[in-house]
Amino acid sequence: MSRPVPRNELNLPLAVTSLMKGVVYRDTAESTWRHVLGLASQVSDYVATLGLAVVIDEAEGYAFLRSKSDDELADLGIPRLVARHQLPLHTSLLLALLRKKLAEHDTTDAGERLILTGEQLRDLVSPFFPATTNEARTIDQADTAIRRVVDLGFLRRMPGQDGEYEVRRVIKAYVDAQWLADFDAHLAEYASISREEQL
Repeated sequence: MSRPVPRNELNLPLAVTSLMKGVVYRDTAESTWRHVLGLASQVSDYVATLGLAVVIDEAEGYAFLRSKSDDELADLGIPRLVARHQLPLHTSLLLALLRKKLAEHDTTDAGERLILTGEQLRDLVSPFFPATTNEARTIDQADTAIRRVVDLGFLRRMPGQDGEYEVRRVIKAYVDAQWLADFDAHLAEYASISREEQL
């Protein structure tokens, strides 16, 4: 267990700017993580002026910034700092499948980290692509979805391991338990959209 940073050595600008850049993980940014934890209330007060809220999950070891709801932003009289973007179908599908896989992993004694190969990831999402005889095209589409999920920070390429990825636990904050409970209904929606794309 890492030692806490003495109060007089905590660095608010480091904590805030690190969170502005993306998710802060305990396992990959231990020093920054200690600053974020030690200054959690100050970070929360600071980012609130920008219409953001800090989310810290000590048990899972991550922290990130989330935009406040549209109603809260309207009450504050400020615009949304980060625009919302709709994810491509297969990217959001892969996120859902990874969240389900992580939930299944957590019910076993397989260890804390979920590591998947590129082939396993392609096998997860490929059944949802339109049927085609061009297997190379399907692989390219699956790899594009995988790259997007890596860019979003929900998958991390394992250093020194060719073609292996860790499913980052922050995915649990974005694809919540209620959404997961309705997973079969969501899969039916994806299958329906996929069929429409084939027509």
